[in-house]
Amino acid sequence: MVQELVNLRSAIVEGHYEVALALVDELEGMSKQATIRNIESYLLRLLIHLIKNQVERRLTPSWAISISDSIRQIKKLNLKDNQTSYYISQEDWQSFLEENLEAAIRPASLEVLSGTLKPKQLAERLDKPQLMQLAQKLLNLTYEYSAKDLPNIIDTVLVEFPGGEEWES
Repeated sequence: MVQELVNLRSAIVEGHYEVALALVDELEGMSKQATIRNIESYLLRLLIHLIKNQVERRLTPSWAISISDSIRQIKKLNLKDNQTSYYISQEDWQSFLEENLEAAIRPASLEVLSGTLKPKQLAERLDKPQLMQLAQKLLNLTYEYSAKDLPNIIDTVLVEFPGGEEWES
């Protein structure tokens, strides 16, 4: 990115505004991709914990906190600087969920049931449509609630999880 900024400065100084605008577009694209990669890292973490919850039928305090934090971070990252639009719209999560659910199975297999399942065995035990639906439900909260209200709302959803009874307010 540093080289692109040097090139941008040079293009502006030399009056090559078409080149400068092309560089601005390139930089915007790079920034968007970096933000989406960060969002996906939190989505992956979320899915790993949802997998663990589904298979083990329990919810540890650290899993609950990780789920909540992942959703809060996704909300922060996904909202563009203009505070009115998103990098990933509410309707566009399906492909991200499908791709990251598959990616989450391998690391989750190291943690679920003390690492006794191979990734393929874990994948066979999963109710993937249910996982996708639950993840989408949590992601939808990021569009419906403020950052201030989101943690308490997530807690009300966690009550519905297997082992989540203690999260009832």
